[in-house]
Amino acid sequence: MKKTLIITGILAIALIVAMTGTATAAEKIGFVNMRTVIQESVPGQKGFAEIKAMFEKKKAEISKKEDELKKIKDELDKQKSVLTPDAYQEKETNFQVKVRDYQRFAKDAQDELAAKEQNVTAKLIPEILQVVEGVGKKDGYTAIIDLNNPVIVYHDKQDELTKKIIDEYNKSAGKPAPAAKGKK
Repeated sequence: MKKTLIITGILAIALIVAMTGTATAAEKIGFVNMRTVIQESVPGQKGFAEIKAMFEKKKAEISKKEDELKKIKDELDKQKSVLTPDAYQEKETNFQVKVRDYQRFAKDAQDELAAKEQNVTAKLIPEILQVVEGVGKKDGYTAIIDLNNPVIVYHDKQDELTKKIIDEYNKSAGKPAPAAKGKK
């Protein structure tokens, strides 16, 4: 009798372990780095190329304004000893106005670039999420988690789908995949 109870107990435990093993095997979680998808996908690279061109243009304008300010400051320093205090003060005030204008221009340029980046990202994210959802359904994932979420402290590298999402997104955009950079 004790033997049958032991055997029955072992079988029950084996059955429970087998059932929980099956239940956990059905759970499939994947990981994707959305930031990398945005930066490395063909549509993302196109959007960021526009931002880079805009950045270079603004950078040249800012550099030109900085050079102008430097010249004005150098002239002001040279003329300080020959100008009357009132004349110097007037030129100094005009210089400070130009500095404030430059600072406003630089801040406006920075804000404009940030807004352009947000617009590009806002356009890409819904498209990428559709691809992520498609991959999730097609490959049977229970969940796909963005690695940029600070709550995640561990993930198995084999479940990261960033490269696959980039490839699928590029396919859906009708573009060939860019050369691999060695990232997953």
